[in-house]
Amino acid sequence: MKHIAFLMLAGLISSGVAMAHDHEDEHDRAEHFEGKQAETLEEAVANFSEGNQQLEELLASEELSSEQMGELHMLTYTLENALQKIAEEGESMAVSLEEVHLGSEMLDQERVATNGADYLEAARTLVE
Repeated sequence: MKHIAFLMLAGLISSGVAMAHDHEDEHDRAEHFEGKQAETLEEAVANFSEGNQQLEELLASEELSSEQMGELHMLTYTLENALQKIAEEGESMAVSLEEVHLGSEMLDQERVATNGADYLEAARTLVE
């Protein structure tokens, strides 16, 4: 059941990121920023954590200045990149976990050990 919930969460995250990018195309914007890229899950989690902290600090202001709105705008690109990488890695984790599940049904210790190690490496990155 947790497996299904995780897949649903990953799907929602990735569709939300896709919708945000589709929304971007609908409007003419003065400038577009790339934001920090996340090549690995570790980078994505770090960018996500740091970005959320920055967002929280910006939103703590009673009123956002134009400069702060610009910072916030640029920050959303980094957060979107992080969420997209986390969603991609989440899908990979779900595949590894399913392999553990199927391997356990077949009593295939090698399949369980290999896929279990892959799954746990990524899972630890998300929760530690």
